[in-house]
Order: sequence, then C-alpha cells, then structure tokens
Amino acid sequence: MTHASLIPPSPAEDDYLDAVATSPPQPQIEGEDPFVLFAEWLEAAQAKEVNDPNAMCLATVDAEGLPDARMVLLKGLDERGFVFYTNRLSAKGRELDAHPKAALSFHWKSLRRAVRVRGEVETTTDAEADAYFATRARSARIGAWASKQSQPLEERLALEKRIAAEGARFGLGAVPRPPHWIGYRVLPHSIEFWRDRPFRLHERLVFARTATGWTQARLYP
Repeated sequence: MTHASLIPPSPAEDDYLDAVATSPPQPQIEGEDPFVLFAEWLEAAQAKEVNDPNAMCLATVDAEGLPDARMVLLKGLDERGFVFYTNRLSAKGRELDAHPKAALSFHWKSLRRAVRVRGEVETTTDAEADAYFATRARSARIGAWASKQSQPLEERLALEKRIAAEGARFGLGAVPRPPHWIGYRVLPHSIEFWRDRPFRLHERLVFARTATGWTQARLYP
C-alpha cells in the first residue's frame, strides 16, 4: 500500500516564477552576533506563527547511539545558550545526562526560515529552575509531580489518579519544584540560519564559535 499521492509535488517552474513576482526582494542574511540575529528572527516569528513560535526539535542519542528527536519549548535565551526544562528521568533527560550533546532545529513555516543549533549541554542552576517553575500554572506544576515521563502508562485513568493524589497532597499550599524537574542549556558551537529562496537556491549563513568569538561563512544550498 502506498500513500505517495498524499505527498505534495515539487513546485513547477511557473510556481517559482509566481513566487518571485509576488514576493519583494530581501537583503541577504546579515549579522555579527548570532544570538542577536536569532532574537530578531524569533520576534518576527512571534508576530507570524499560529502557535508556539518557540517550539524546537531537540535531537539526542541513546545508549546505542541511535538518534532520538522530539519537540520541546525554548524557555530561556542569552549569550550562553538555549534553555529548556524537562523531567530528568525522561528519555531525553537520561540521554542528555549520559551524552551531554544535542542539536536543536527551529522551523518557522510562516516566515520560510529555519535555524539549526549544535553544541554541548549543561544543566541550569537550581535557582534558574526554581524561578521558571514558579511561573508555571499551578496545574502544570502539579502535573510535573504526577507524570512519570516516558514510563509506560497502564491507562489514562492512572495518570488522572496521580494528578488527583498530588493535588490533594499539596492542597492550597505552595507546589515546589520536583527534584527531577530541571533545566538544560545547549551551549552552541555552531548556529546556522536558513532562509527559503526560489528554485531551491536557499540562503545559509553559519556561525561557528571560536576561542576569540564567532566566525561566519555562507554555504551552498
């Protein structure tokens, strides 16, 4: 059985010509600091994307070296790197603890732009994790205690029972951060910016971190 008919065909010559005719010309990607450029692109995505402009694909490797990928949300950004939070006992947490390297991929379909990040990974401080956890909705904080993330779930009712039990345990009191709920920071050694161009002649600008700063190079599409 084939589902090839569900896959959109490649654009025809006229499709590319129409796109060129209706889209204003854009200057090439420029910037000296990749974090500043990323922040500008993220701000543009916040104005255009339907939901979750901070969504990113996180890629890790398991004990056998098999790649693993899933969508997570960017929750912190500064000159050190890209931060997200998760359950340390989850599959991604265990993989990152064993192999603290990762890749990130952002794709903003509405802008026809993408960013790729590769680098080492470190955990955030407890203070950083505490501060972010405190901003979450109370139900989400209780859920962090209730969910045995990535573990087999017998049935949906089992999760609902755990949520109810944790809710009753905390009552109207404060819900502290679980010790297994932490932050990870990807410290990039490379950040690549990609932008769609007609005829698949896309634009790529990659920044590489050195001991003295960032270098940059343009790549063939």
